Amino acid sequence: MNLAGLLEEIGACRACADDLPHEPRPVVRVSEATRLLICGQAPGRRVHESGLPFDDPSGDRLRGWMGVDRGTFYGAPQIGVAAMAFCFPGTSPKGGDFPPPARCAALWRAKLLAALPNVELTLLVGTYAQRWTLCDRRSVVAAVRGWREGLPTRLCLPHPSWRNNGWLRANPWFEAEVTPYLRERVRAILAP
Repeated sequence: MNLAGLLEEIGACRACADDLPHEPRPVVRVSEATRLLICGQAPGRRVHESGLPFDDPSGDRLRGWMGVDRGTFYGAPQIGVAAMAFCFPGTSPKGGDFPPPARCAALWRAKLLAALPNVELTLLVGTYAQRWTLCDRRSVVAAVRGWREGLPTRLCLPHPSWRNNGWLRANPWFEAEVTPYLRERVRAILAP
């Protein structure tokens, strides 16, 4: 199946409709030109409402790490975003969002990745993306600390949420070592 047909199917997906507290709204933004694929957890409430991936303060921080502005992030066809789950899973009564339903990745992940042959670098943002891709249970600290292990095709990042402010303060090596590398790779991918 071609990418356009697959994206149409994903957009019509209602596999989790009975499990969500709202109407499903799959959010995925990729094209045949995607060379940098960002794989996070799942859309948050704001992203569910806007339909734009990382359209929230987490996205602002991620764009800062990448060294791109909002216009470039959404306008450059080389940048694609496909979380582990495409729909907002809802908010937990304990605070934070529910985990992404595994059903979404099982249904769509392999098909979508196969339809994106030009991806040079995949950013694995947070625990769920890292565990699914790496098939192990390493902590985010361990996965991100081993950031060179997946190069040049994948890079583990912490989630850019404000909830990780403490993690970032405790691990200053991330912004000292990883973000300069990430910015360099993003510049190269976006270069004409």
